[in-house]
Amino acid sequence: MTFFSRSRIDREIDEELRIHIQMRADDLEQSGLDRAEAERRARIEFGGELKIKEDTRAAAGIAWLDTLMQDVRFSVRVLRKSPGFAVTAIVTLALGIGANAIVFSVLNAFILRPLNVPDAETLYQLERGKDKEGVQSYPDYRDLRDRNHSFDDLAAYDIALAGLDTGDGNPTRAWVDVVTGNYFDALHLQPFLGRYFHSADEHGVGSAPYAVLTYEFWHAHFNDDPSVIGRVVRINRRPVTILGVTPPDFHGTMLFFGPQMFVPLVHEEAAATNRLNARGSRWLFQVVGHLKPGVTIQQAVADLNAIGADLEKTYPKDDAQMTFVLARPGLYGDYLGPVVQGFLLGLMLLAALILVAACANLGSLFAARAADRAREVALRLALGAGRARIVRQLLTEAVVIALLGGAAGVAVSLVVLRGLSAWQPFARFPIHMAVAPDAKVYVVALLVSLASGLFCGAVPIRQVLRTGPYEIVKAGPIGVTSRRFAVRDLLLVAQLAICAVLVTSSLVAIRGLVRSTHSRFGFDPHDALLLDTDLGMAGYAPNTAAPAQKRILDALGRLAGVESVGYIDQPPLWVGTNTMTVYNDRTTDLRPVNAAGNPAVFHVSPDYFRAAGTRMLSGRSVSWHDDASAPFVAVVNQQFVRKILGSVADPIGAHFKLRGGTRVEVVGVVEDGKYASLTENPLPVMFVSFQQLPSTATWFVLRSARNPQELAGAARTALLSVDAALPVTTETWDSELNSGAVHFGPRVASAALGVLGVMAAMLSVTGIFGLAAYSLSRRTREIGIRIALGANHREVLRAVLGRSVKLLAIGSIAGLVLGLLASRVLAFIVYQATPRDPIVLSGVVVAMALLGLVGTWIPAQRALAVSPLLLMRDE
Repeated sequence: MTFFSRSRIDREIDEELRIHIQMRADDLEQSGLDRAEAERRARIEFGGELKIKEDTRAAAGIAWLDTLMQDVRFSVRVLRKSPGFAVTAIVTLALGIGANAIVFSVLNAFILRPLNVPDAETLYQLERGKDKEGVQSYPDYRDLRDRNHSFDDLAAYDIALAGLDTGDGNPTRAWVDVVTGNYFDALHLQPFLGRYFHSADEHGVGSAPYAVLTYEFWHAHFNDDPSVIGRVVRINRRPVTILGVTPPDFHGTMLFFGPQMFVPLVHEEAAATNRLNARGSRWLFQVVGHLKPGVTIQQAVADLNAIGADLEKTYPKDDAQMTFVLARPGLYGDYLGPVVQGFLLGLMLLAALILVAACANLGSLFAARAADRAREVALRLALGAGRARIVRQLLTEAVVIALLGGAAGVAVSLVVLRGLSAWQPFARFPIHMAVAPDAKVYVVALLVSLASGLFCGAVPIRQVLRTGPYEIVKAGPIGVTSRRFAVRDLLLVAQLAICAVLVTSSLVAIRGLVRSTHSRFGFDPHDALLLDTDLGMAGYAPNTAAPAQKRILDALGRLAGVESVGYIDQPPLWVGTNTMTVYNDRTTDLRPVNAAGNPAVFHVSPDYFRAAGTRMLSGRSVSWHDDASAPFVAVVNQQFVRKILGSVADPIGAHFKLRGGTRVEVVGVVEDGKYASLTENPLPVMFVSFQQLPSTATWFVLRSARNPQELAGAARTALLSVDAALPVTTETWDSELNSGAVHFGPRVASAALGVLGVMAAMLSVTGIFGLAAYSLSRRTREIGIRIALGANHREVLRAVLGRSVKLLAIGSIAGLVLGLLASRVLAFIVYQATPRDPIVLSGVVVAMALLGLVGTWIPAQRALAVSPLLLMRDE
């Protein structure tokens, strides 16, 4: 409070000084002096008024604040006189602090910040087996829920794409969480509007015809209309009543995927194959629950494992590896959690290194600036200024720059984070990225700014402490050339190496992406159109789906320009794969532990391979005769022959078994391909007839010599002519691959590396510029003497820039080697990412050479412009 009452204190001090001086002057006047001389002597006896004021302010506790404000005002004036230096320093720090603010905000949103559910710290998901699978069967879930003693309750849900008909004649798609009746109660949630459904609403299969909307879906599709409560809509052609709306900040238990509606699981199963009693059918996406107060994770795991061991004994054919661990559900536990955490921590490390590089650059710039201001500092020392006060003023100047840079960096990060929050990378999926910064982000940005300012300001302190005021004032600054590597040089080498690593990695990633668009994946996406729907959204069950799919195939095949059309339940490289447990034909004990493998399985029509451009190596495709009444057949890929059939000489006619004991005959072999991701190891895959193993999931592949986009309208009309209630999406196969999940990870990695690489390049330019400018400032007099003695331009540039060029070469070579090693890690993310590429190597060399040229251009021009005559006149 004393700081805010400073004017009052100053007035009181002035008044008290005036009174004391007047009293002393009165005494001196009574002794015989005239009034003017008495006042003069009184002031002399009291000493300097300014010193008395400073001592009084120090006693009042405001001296340090007064000094700080003076230093801040002086720093602002000095920076206004050097706008080029100020802008360069602020932009440099804005890059480093902004990058850290962005990455830390994402890290905070996905790892540090809890889910938007009550008591989020006690919420866990169950993971089963050595592979830590989150998927469970409904009977197993029910046993775990009813028999455990560690959780308040256990809820389960699956994710489904449903057809929504609100009665306006335009059915649309909606992503639905199909949940158990206790879902909202188990999560301790309260509705924003209306009410939730509960376990008491469930009365067997087909009961509980209810739905709950998320707040965002209610806002976007129902215009915040409260009268929607009680309204009847149709989901997959079945009527449901809207009961309520969830709170605005609740987006499910996945941080990045937000459903649009919630429906009871027992009602969703009414028109589908009843999986509620199939213990071997693992389809529940996630099981979550709150631990009871006082129960530890170890106790809960032991409790679940005891139940799992009993289930293994009771149901040996269906339940295996019934051991459990607990994980946080936000990033789907250990399936995505470690991957996302590792990626974000890696980005955080790179962002921190960029900040270190920025601080190193500013350290060089501050050192060069301190050398240029050596005469000013010497004069201040000669006039009586304390070294501590000068050091404090330099630190204040650096902190002011750091705070301005931090404010600029945070402002830019807010724009970027707002864009990330609104970003929808996949039009098909309701991706939700709540990465808006909170108080933690601002506090971290402030602390980083202060630390950066203190670090940069501390670099020239040694120069100030070693300054000899009388020698500098008398003779001027004398350049000292050091042949040893300084800490500043090592920092620049490290910074250049980091830049080269990022440039190398980004070029490798980009080249890998380019190659992946021209590679063969076991199918040919060019000149092909995809139609995506799901017959379940129109009320079809799997046993009635195949005839409708056949009618659609016939309608599409009659379109002009269509060369071939095929059906598949899910195209390769879309979103994962479905698997099926298979056994050797000689195996009689069909327990999971005796399985030959779990190959991926696709349901296809007879003409699918021709439409997809998949090469048939031997045998035949499935045919229209392979229906439900015929023996089961399958077409397999080469990896299936090697891994499941044991590389038999002639796989055609070989048999294997499914879980129920059904024998399947191999009738054809196709080429290997990519099915789940571009970087996967070869997978065993089998293609079965969609008439023998039907599915409501529906994709049609149309191949035509015409532009596929020209077929989109006619193909959509043909499909809707079979059933107008089917929501359908059309897209070329090339577009679906380029914009789909298969390229999302590589694109994000490439973009992140590219942005960080550009930032590192900009910082490298300022680093080289700072070192060259510092060298020039220390050797200006020497350069002038060299020019006066007849040195040519090449010798001058070698003297000024030789050290910078040498450090650039060392850092670039070290970074290139490290980048080649780091690029091996990219091979797990980006398909065909290889550092042994002449274009990558030459690109890195050219990029680093350009950085060196840009960074040394201005110091080189200044060095060549040094005038010996002007230097002699100044001296």
